[in-house]
Amino acid sequence: MTPKYPDITVTLAGEDGNAFTVLGHCREAARDAGLSDEEIAAFVDDAMAGDYDHLLQGTSIFCLSGLAWGAEA
Repeated sequence: MTPKYPDITVTLAGEDGNAFTVLGHCREAARDAGLSDEEIAAFVDDAMAGDYDHLLQGTSIFCLSGLAWGAEA
């Protein structure tokens, strides 16, 4: 599946895998890419609507992300 915003890349390799850390990186990348507060809030609301797996799936649908912690992306 192609991400909704394929030009937004979030590298999570070597980062803390905490859900709030993942959300923070995605929000920062979205803000840097110029997405509106409403678009970012919609992503966060959806990502937080389920469990941790839902968050990670939502992240990969939202943007290109390196979800392999501990490895260089």
